[in-house]
Parts: sequence; C-alpha cells; structure tokens
Amino acid sequence: MRTGAHSEILTRTLPKGLRAAVMPMPGATSAVIGMWAAVGGRHETPERNGVCHFIEHMLFKGTRKRSARELTAAIEGVGGYLNGFTSEEHTCFFARVSGRRFPLAFQVLSDMYLRSAFDPAELEKERAVIQEEIAMYLDRPHHRVQELVSKTLWPDHPLGRPLTGTRETVGALRREDLLRFYRETYTASNTAVAVAGAVDPETALAAAEKLDRALRKGRPIAFLPATDRPQGPRLRVERMKTEQAQIALGFRTGSRHDPRRHALRLLNVALGENMSSRLFVRLREERGLVYSVHSSLSFYEDAGDLVISLGLDPRNVQPALELIVEELRQLRRAPLPRSEFARAREYVLGQMDLSLESVENRMLWLGEQMLGYRRVRSAEEIKEEVLAVRPKTAWELAAEVFRKENLFAAAVAPVPASREWRKILDRL
Repeated sequence: MRTGAHSEILTRTLPKGLRAAVMPMPGATSAVIGMWAAVGGRHETPERNGVCHFIEHMLFKGTRKRSARELTAAIEGVGGYLNGFTSEEHTCFFARVSGRRFPLAFQVLSDMYLRSAFDPAELEKERAVIQEEIAMYLDRPHHRVQELVSKTLWPDHPLGRPLTGTRETVGALRREDLLRFYRETYTASNTAVAVAGAVDPETALAAAEKLDRALRKGRPIAFLPATDRPQGPRLRVERMKTEQAQIALGFRTGSRHDPRRHALRLLNVALGENMSSRLFVRLREERGLVYSVHSSLSFYEDAGDLVISLGLDPRNVQPALELIVEELRQLRRAPLPRSEFARAREYVLGQMDLSLESVENRMLWLGEQMLGYRRVRSAEEIKEEVLAVRPKTAWELAAEVFRKENLFAAAVAPVPASREWRKILDRL
C-alpha cells in the first residue's frame, strides 16, 4: 500500500493475531518503534478507573531482566528516547533511535511489554508518583475543566472518567488487580506493532513475528457502548480560586467511522482550530475578550465529541458566550462561503502533509490506523475523502450538532454559576 511517492507500507497479521505495519522512509536516519495495546480508559470499570495508566507506568519500572534504570539507559545510552501514553482506547509504548539501533530498541520494548516485573516496592513508589500527577492536574484549571466537560458529556460512563484515575481508585488498586488486567489485555490479538523510518521492513516484520510467538493469543476486551444521552445538568460549574474562568462547551458527534467525520473536521477548522478561525478572530482579535480560544475533536469507536475551550476574565464570560452562540447559530443558518470552505480544506490537507514528515507521527499514524480502522489507509485515500466533502454536508452537520439539546458545558471559575450564562446557552 503506497502512502507517497517514496514510501510503501507493509502490513501483516501474524498467526496469533498481532498486527504489524512498517513504513520505511528513505532519507530518514532514525527509526520509531511503537508497541500498541488495544486497551484504554474506556475499558475500565469504575473501581478500576486508572488501571490502564497505572500499568503503563509499571512497564517502565523494570522487568525480570532489566531494572528501570537499565531500561532507560539502554535507549538513552545510544542517543534515543523512550516514552508511552494512555488514551481512551489505546496504550502505546515507543522508542526512537538511530536506524542502526533498531534491534536493541525492539528488544528493550519487547522486554517491557512481555516481562514487566510489577515489583511490589516499585509499585508503591509509582502509586505515589501517580497520586502526585493527579494532584498536579487538579491544580491546573484548564485541565480540570476538560475533565469536568467530559464528565458532563459522558456521565456514568468510562469516557467521562479521568485517564489517571482518582486518588481513591489509584489508592485502592492492588498488585493483583494490575496483573489480572495486564494478563487479560496485553495479548497478541490486542497488540499492534508500528515501525517507521530508517528500517529494513523484513527485519522489522521478523521482530514482530517473534513478539507474536511470545504473546498469548487472547481475545478483544469489551467496552461499554456510548449510546445513552445525558439527562443531568447541561452546565457544571466548579468554584476555584483563580484569576481566570476556564470554560468548555461540548457537543456529541459521530464516531471515527462516521462517513461525515471529514466534514466535521472542516467545520471545526472554520469554527476554532486555528488563528484564522471564526472564534479566534471574533473573541480575541476583534474584541480582546480572551487570551486563548480553540475547538478540538475527539473520535472514538462508537462516538465522538467537539469541545470549545476558552480562558478569560470572569467579567468577560457573558459577552464571550454570546459571541460563541452567535457564531454557532450562524453556522447552522448558512453554509460556509466557498472561500472559507476552501481554506479549511487546504488547512486540513496541509496539516496532514506537515505531520507526516515526522518519523514519530508516521508511527502514530500506523498504530492509530491499525487499531482504529483495522487497516492502514494511505494518506492519498484520506485526502480524496476530504476533497470529496461538499459545503452542504458540513452545513447539514452543523445543524445537527450545534443544537441546544446537544450542548454540555463546564466551567472552573472563581465565581458561582450565573443565571445569565445558562440563559445565553439556552438561546442556542
């Protein structure tokens, strides 16, 4: 499968179910290896909230062969770096090294993925580290409002819970809980290997085959569907002693499989994704009401959301909300002008090109495609889909998404909830 004039992706599903994708990049001198587990925050029960993130931390804390220091020293000692992250549906561990160090990096990542020790003493130290991480986020109003709007969008659902877990759930997780969840989910059928950069594809695929043989076959882990609509408050306000108010307006959207997802991306660009967007121009450039305002998209297996975020003086919340509601109503009333639509489309296409110049982003692309879509689609294929979107489709989607009944808002502010804020949002 070709993704560019000089790049070809090799994909393979191995006997036990592990999926592998390799993208050699002529001219690159480094290679990035990602080992992905198809498990994340939305696969957790309320009692296990934070277990995926805890396991991610523990895989860096030593194996039966290497201590935590030896793991990082093996990669950093050859000029590379090692990292990982947990998302709602995936967990990823990756290393970037010089291409000639590929065998070493793959060996270290495999050791972490297969043979982590979950040493009791290290586990307790890491529990304390995660508790500090949670405290750090709780001290950041812009982070707290994102957790609050997620809770409002997805009440009583894993998508509405913090990926880190809470102090209570992390404090209650036992070593046996982590090991049981790890053994259930870190299996061949739940694993993908993505490699990009200066690498021989056959060497990379042979390494993936060795990992597949070492893993148990396993089976996909189930998750709670995100189909129920919230019935509770549409605006949650948490008081906090801050100089600014942090506001987030959330709208439920379609999933990553929705055929209109590209139309939504274009709509989001026009609304608030960059500095030439409507919200940035109206609220910051023309009125000076905010320092930051932007909108962003999240797509999941069966759902998605669009969130508008802004930070501003509490005295400016009311006029800012009025302008946002006005812009959302305008997007419902009329299609984007052709010139604005064309700029949004060129922005999306250009951002894709810029992103895929990065070796690390290529690896992320491969992993997300394998786990999110069950196959790796070429950049050309996606660009064709973007080019096929028509202004009318985006307009129809705006009318469907930007409705009062689909608005779920949150605020972290030094003042209590204002009746005026609610009245303004009701006018959507």
